Amino acid sequence: MRCCVCLFKQSLQCSPSKMAAGENSNRAPCLNFPNCGPLGNAQPSNSAHSSPTSNGGSMGSTEGASRAAGNANTLSGPDASGGADVAVRASPNIQNSRRQSASQNAMAAYAPAAAGGPASASNMTATSAATSSSVDTSASLSSVLNSTASSASVLVYREPVYNWQATKSTVKERFAFLFNNEVLSDVHFLVGKGMGVQRIPAHRFALAVGSAVFDAMFNGGMATTSTEIELPDVEPAAFLALLKFLYSDEVQIGPETVMTTLYTAKKYAVPALEAHCVEFLKKNLRADNAFMLLTQARLFDEPQLASLCLENIDKNTADALAAEGFTDIDLDTLVAVLERDTLGVREVRLFAAAVRWAEAETQRQQFQPTPENKRRVLGKALSLIRFPLMTIEEFAAGPAQSGILTDREVVSLFLHFTVNPKPHVDFIDRPRCCLRGKECSITRFGQVESRWGYSGTSDRIRFSVNRRIFVVGFGLYGSIHGPTDYQVNIQIIHTDSNTVLGQNDTGFSCDGSASTFRVMFKEPVEILPSVNYIACATLKGPDSHYGTKGMRKVTHEAPATGTKTCFTFCYAAGNNNGTSVEDGQIPEVIFYT
Repeated sequence: MRCCVCLFKQSLQCSPSKMAAGENSNRAPCLNFPNCGPLGNAQPSNSAHSSPTSNGGSMGSTEGASRAAGNANTLSGPDASGGADVAVRASPNIQNSRRQSASQNAMAAYAPAAAGGPASASNMTATSAATSSSVDTSASLSSVLNSTASSASVLVYREPVYNWQATKSTVKERFAFLFNNEVLSDVHFLVGKGMGVQRIPAHRFALAVGSAVFDAMFNGGMATTSTEIELPDVEPAAFLALLKFLYSDEVQIGPETVMTTLYTAKKYAVPALEAHCVEFLKKNLRADNAFMLLTQARLFDEPQLASLCLENIDKNTADALAAEGFTDIDLDTLVAVLERDTLGVREVRLFAAAVRWAEAETQRQQFQPTPENKRRVLGKALSLIRFPLMTIEEFAAGPAQSGILTDREVVSLFLHFTVNPKPHVDFIDRPRCCLRGKECSITRFGQVESRWGYSGTSDRIRFSVNRRIFVVGFGLYGSIHGPTDYQVNIQIIHTDSNTVLGQNDTGFSCDGSASTFRVMFKEPVEILPSVNYIACATLKGPDSHYGTKGMRKVTHEAPATGTKTCFTFCYAAGNNNGTSVEDGQIPEVIFYT
């Protein structure tokens, strides 16, 4: 029979004639018994110490006692056969006594089940005793109620509990009602570890329909017959989110549970829930969590999410490196980031971040944070720091004094910064470009001639563009005398302010052909539309080829989009070693849009 004490307000709405007659005007609010669920069913208890129940349905211990007491009260009224509602009066003291008696008897009935085992015969006897005691309590309560006419009045209604299905008009509603509900449950999961274990009811059929893993678990060739299954590697909140999705298609994930839910969805092969988790992560991807999510994306084999994380790190490298989660990544993730050519940060800051990571890693591996141990934990990542891209001042103030590099490495890098031709070093000297897309270049000469000399004066040409671009380097002519090394300084200068926006002291080797040879800036130089700049190159070396039949305007059209970038070249006043619009050096500009 259904516990009807909690339906006071609903029944009033269903009895307008009584309301109109004023029968209920002096009645007290409804008694709220604990653990009363919708339609009289017990709210599920997820404690690992809750009692097991039969497959045919469930009833919480307190609710069972309360329901028995409620039935006894109803039978004592004039409508014991299920007719009109019964009005009774109860004093607060007696109400409390009723609650305490029912609760005590219920606790006694289920005490042996607290250890997690199935209900035994002794448990059933105790349950019967609890029900009997509750009936006795309600019988004595009935006699007491007759002598307490001054107490607050309460309406008690009785309705059947077996017909909950009638209130659910769709299959989805019926399955959603069964989520985390003991009703009809035939399996329980003990989820989590230690004191955090939760005992969660479920239904084999509902799980098998939604997951191939559960289908194999319950119906496969080696199907389990156990009614309790331990899941120590799964978080209770994540498992409940999985069940919620399987029972109702509802997604319940948040920042604190999304990663554990993604793990659980993958474990039980529910790709639709995986997709929801990944989409949630995409929407909440920021610079301060990009490294953490990148680690998880690599762990869970989510290449699309990993790619988005890397793009975010490219755009916001400095902020991502400064985030707390950066030092928690694994070595493979650090290597994957340092290998990229598109990081938008100076190399000296990358080195500082790598040292900070190494300090955290030595602590995790319980090493002393000595320079030798930092080098040891960095491993391959150290060789991915592009020390040649630093200025000599940056290198001398940081890496050279860190103790992480060997003496030989420090000497070879100092020689690389100061002498020409530059000696070979064991570190990458290819500039990083923080720009995505395809590299572009324009050539301003139509013909190549021989013998262009150098005496320490810079070759210079003024230019402007029609749209915002990023210049990453120049193409220069090489020697007419065969393979030769040149030392060169390249600059881009803002004409109006005479400010050097980008430069690089470097060198290049040529093969004696009339081709151009790339000389790159350490960082991209932003060029704004309709602003005058000067491209400058100071070469030291033998006579070279040079260009003639120069063009004042050169247009580059992107093949994919048709976007046009128009360069306009002008004579640069002052010492320019003879370079002009018509002929000279600096034949190519290499850029990104």
